[in-house]
Amino acid sequence: MTILLKAAHQWTADCPSSAGHQNLHVSNGWGADLKIPRTVACSTYGLGPRAVKILVLQESDWIERGPHQSHHLLERLSRKGHEVRVVDFEIGQRTQGSKWVVTPRTQLVAASKVVEGSQIHVIRPTAVHLPILDYASVLVMHGLEVRKQLSVFRPDVVVGLGLLNAFVGIRAAKRREIPFVYYLIDELHQLVREPALRSLARLIEGANIRRAPLVLAINRSLRQYTIEMGAQPDRTRVLPAGVELDRFVHAEDGTTVRKRFGFGERDLVLFFMGWVYPFSGLREIAYGLARGEGREDHVKLLVVGKGDSWSELVQLSKAPRAENRIKLVDFKPYSEMPSYLAAADICLLPAQDVPTMRNIVPIKMYEYLAAGKPVIATRLPGLVEEFGEGNGIVYVKGPVEVLSKASELARQGELRKLGRSGRDLVSQNDWAKVTDTFESYLKAIVGRKGSRAEEG
Repeated sequence: MTILLKAAHQWTADCPSSAGHQNLHVSNGWGADLKIPRTVACSTYGLGPRAVKILVLQESDWIERGPHQSHHLLERLSRKGHEVRVVDFEIGQRTQGSKWVVTPRTQLVAASKVVEGSQIHVIRPTAVHLPILDYASVLVMHGLEVRKQLSVFRPDVVVGLGLLNAFVGIRAAKRREIPFVYYLIDELHQLVREPALRSLARLIEGANIRRAPLVLAINRSLRQYTIEMGAQPDRTRVLPAGVELDRFVHAEDGTTVRKRFGFGERDLVLFFMGWVYPFSGLREIAYGLARGEGREDHVKLLVVGKGDSWSELVQLSKAPRAENRIKLVDFKPYSEMPSYLAAADICLLPAQDVPTMRNIVPIKMYEYLAAGKPVIATRLPGLVEEFGEGNGIVYVKGPVEVLSKASELARQGELRKLGRSGRDLVSQNDWAKVTDTFESYLKAIVGRKGSRAEEG
């Protein structure tokens, strides 16, 4: 069996808990109807041993970015015996000022990010790294690569996570009667760097959503967004993020990491991990620390990552009044992150309330909570819809309120209680269960002969 999976570009399931059966009906233009009983969708029993070949068409950098949802799911499917192949795009080449304008087609085997022993084959089509031309190169070169892989690799199912290569891939899959699953973890058109192109990107995203016989979203807010974009409700499901609870529960106590960065017992360490966008809110927090805010409560900031605003954070960390209150660390292997989380007192998602962030729930939120840490987060609709009030999360209006709120929580002495509440909330979001559900959706749609992309 083969899966063609496409992920998000530079334009950048809800496993039912009720008793009985939850059937997923996916009818298409060829009369096929897909039904997934709850007993199948929530476990691997009865699915049979047949392996699935998975071709991932991704428009971001599989090697440098993440781990994202796709890494967690596909590395686990690889370990279960499914064959995974990824077509990706080196998204940072243009913005990082690479000397290479055109990069040739390359193939490699990616090192595991989250699951040791997984084997993901990565294919990078020829690409042009210039404004606008990079989009054109994806349409042309990824289109050629998709058609090649459909002939050579012979996938059983296409799973799209992006815009442009999903646009060409869903049509190529349709011609070969290969089923297509569209999986959204963002409002993709909001990630387009050029504002003038976002309206066009939204049209493309909507066309992909309407054509896909099955649409998965990473949270409830995004599922509602897909319906508003034209998806039929009975063809949509939530496939949430997961967490490896044991990895975070049994992590070391964080003492080693705190000593490494000179944090004392009285220091209140705020922690963020991931890509630092201009709207991530960290600049505002760093400015506050550089002005002396939170000094009386010994507030410090530890960031593990990199990104568009990284150099600005580096400059702020050198400000005279920062006085070693801001510590920045380049991305670390996923296996080391529990020790960094253990070193933190409070974790952060202080993003500005911008359209890009309103309906998403980053995986880091689950990992923060699994580590037993309270989280200060901007009150964003997607977060509130997913986690509700309380549950280890304290909401603020925006990043400028983070430092004062952190001091307030520390003085109240409620950090441990908040952390336990958050861990309890995410304890059922086990990656193994989420992967089993994803696998069951793929096998079910592949099992319906003739299931193809809907004409839109």
